[in-house]
Amino acid sequence: MPIRQTFKLALACAALSVTASHVALADSTQSPSAPQTELTSDFVYKYLIGELAGQRGDVGLASNLFLDLAKSSRDPRLAERAAKTAVYANQPGLALQAADLWAKLDPNSIEAQQAATQLLIGTGKLAEAKPHLVKLLQKEDTRANGFLYLNSLLAKYPNKDEVLMLVQDLAAPYPNLAEAHFTIAHSAWEAGKTDLALSELDTAEKLHPGWEIGALLRGQILLANSPADTLTFYRKFLEKHPDANEVRLTMARLLVNQKRFEEAKFEFMKLVEASHGNPEVLVVVGLLSLQAGNYAQAESYLQQALQADFKDKDQIYLYLGQIAEKQNQDEQAMTWYKKIEPGSERYLDAQFDIAGIIARTQSVDAALAMLDNLQDLSLDQMAPVVQAKASLLNQAKRYQEAYDMLGKAVAEYPNTPEIIYDYAMTAERLQHLDVMETELRKLIQMRPDFAQAYNALGYTLADRNINLDEAEKLISKALALRPNDHYILDSMGWVQYRRGELDKAADYLRRAYTTETDPEIAAHLGEVLWQQGKYDEATQTLDQALREHPESEVLINAAKKFNKK
Repeated sequence: MPIRQTFKLALACAALSVTASHVALADSTQSPSAPQTELTSDFVYKYLIGELAGQRGDVGLASNLFLDLAKSSRDPRLAERAAKTAVYANQPGLALQAADLWAKLDPNSIEAQQAATQLLIGTGKLAEAKPHLVKLLQKEDTRANGFLYLNSLLAKYPNKDEVLMLVQDLAAPYPNLAEAHFTIAHSAWEAGKTDLALSELDTAEKLHPGWEIGALLRGQILLANSPADTLTFYRKFLEKHPDANEVRLTMARLLVNQKRFEEAKFEFMKLVEASHGNPEVLVVVGLLSLQAGNYAQAESYLQQALQADFKDKDQIYLYLGQIAEKQNQDEQAMTWYKKIEPGSERYLDAQFDIAGIIARTQSVDAALAMLDNLQDLSLDQMAPVVQAKASLLNQAKRYQEAYDMLGKAVAEYPNTPEIIYDYAMTAERLQHLDVMETELRKLIQMRPDFAQAYNALGYTLADRNINLDEAEKLISKALALRPNDHYILDSMGWVQYRRGELDKAADYLRRAYTTETDPEIAAHLGEVLWQQGKYDEATQTLDQALREHPESEVLINAAKKFNKK
């Protein structure tokens, strides 16, 4: 039988089951606004082709067919199917058409409004998204959560002033809603308008006294300028609202970052007491104890979480293994890691930690051989294994081997952003700056939301003191995607330093160093402070960082440079 006839026969046979399932769907889930779809032979044929295309990986064709069917049938379920398939196919234009149709065909669907809004904002069409946002906020019972949803929805939009204006317009009809004022405050803060942000939080506090979300945002805003003021605010808030455990947890984290471990320990005990043995809280407090260097306390809390039947036991096994490693108890660490069995989503992480111990106690080559012998890996798991092997080589300063390995992996897994990023970073170590730049620009085109790519390229340009305008734009984009990332804040501080904007540079670097006491950030902050003439503060910053990271080459080099001056 000819292939064409065989294909038609297969379609005809499959049509019976598809038609039956589609009729059942219409009978059981039909919304009041959805029309009864006439199951003509042409409809069934297109539907089947769409299904087959999707199964064979041609999701672009599938989404086009489902959109055509949605247009002809006016069925919102098909528009929904087309929108979601187009998103999966990475076809934002088609996804936007389908989502817009979905929202029009089912105007009461919050999911449809959200989908259309996300796609419009993602393609830079903020003004066109406004009508959908207005609809999202119309229902009184979901309005408060709708305003809070705006904060995440608009977080990646680069023009923060436009976002603030939009949010103010949307909030204007609701002057007595705390969430509306909170959302204005959040947008104002991201737009650099701190006074407006604090003023709006004052209003939100009057409307909703003791609201933890508002207190946490105020703490973030204060932290940019003064950790001491932030701690004072948290303590006063907790005096009035002692059950505000999210605020207490945030304060404990800040105390750990500030190396005020005894004060943090007191807050840990309060949190554990208030949790009444909640295993999730025990895990968080255990991790904070680990960060504070109190390994016995960390182990105790994590063991308690295990006994309290914490759901993700494998995650605790990983943490307990890391605690054992910190105390040079390698055999005990291996015992914990080996509790995580194949099939667990934590399995590879455990194998990577085991490889790290082997590299440290035996040799890097033995660790590489161990990773090579991992069995039954899926395609999704192979790329992380390559990354882990390259990381071991980089740690051993065998950069050329890592570069060669990642180069092959880029060819083998061309659509894996993490591999491309690691390849670019290894190229930079070997001073193959043309390769690094090419790969990062390729990655930005492939994944416009990959913040690290913008940051790495921008920082490299700034560090070489070239193309500073582009460097600042790239880092600004990264910061829009990840506003509180300490590495990106450090990069922005560095580009401001290269521009001669010392005050701005110091502000960004202090924010970064407050978030994470990283040695490279300390070196940058020390250099900027020195150039500002703040020699004592610069020396103090470097000395403290060197005590914590005595083997850091970047700190040692910075200290030598200052000693020469």
